[in-house]
Amino acid sequence: MQMATDLSISSRFGFSLLRHFSHGSRRHRFAAKTKAELQSTVEVSGHSAAPARTAAVQVHRVTVNDRQRGVVHQFLVPEDQYILHTAESQEISLPFACRHGCCTSCAVRVKSGKIRQPEALGISAELKSKGYALLCVGFPSSDIEVETQDEDEVYWLQFGRYFARGPIERDDYALELAMGDE
Repeated sequence: MQMATDLSISSRFGFSLLRHFSHGSRRHRFAAKTKAELQSTVEVSGHSAAPARTAAVQVHRVTVNDRQRGVVHQFLVPEDQYILHTAESQEISLPFACRHGCCTSCAVRVKSGKIRQPEALGISAELKSKGYALLCVGFPSSDIEVETQDEDEVYWLQFGRYFARGPIERDDYALELAMGDE
């Protein structure tokens, strides 16, 4: 089974999704364009009477107050897309490291709205309940406003109780050696 996905984003609202899937000799093409909300239409090439169906996906306004850079970003994100990936596709630079929800580099504090983050392993349920979220694996569930956090602070909140003597000192030489192995 071969599968390829192409994504392009444009239009006056910021979104025009195009996905192309290949499955054996059949090709399926899914296109979605934003008008009032994101709509999906299905075209199946190679079939004479391809039925078209429409499914609506909510699009939400995301506001990110980047404290470290002193910048505020506003952009639209479909609720079935990761916030970080959508920002990057619009050439908006936000902090990140692992892209898998395992670290605290892209951690934010939610000021308003809701983020769904079922894959966020880098923060505990306790921190989630206090309004922390990870942009790399976060989906907007409403219009949201978030504020970037200091990675070390969030890491300490997440793992600090496990270190009896306080935060671990960073060993730049060991880090440089480790990075050289890659």
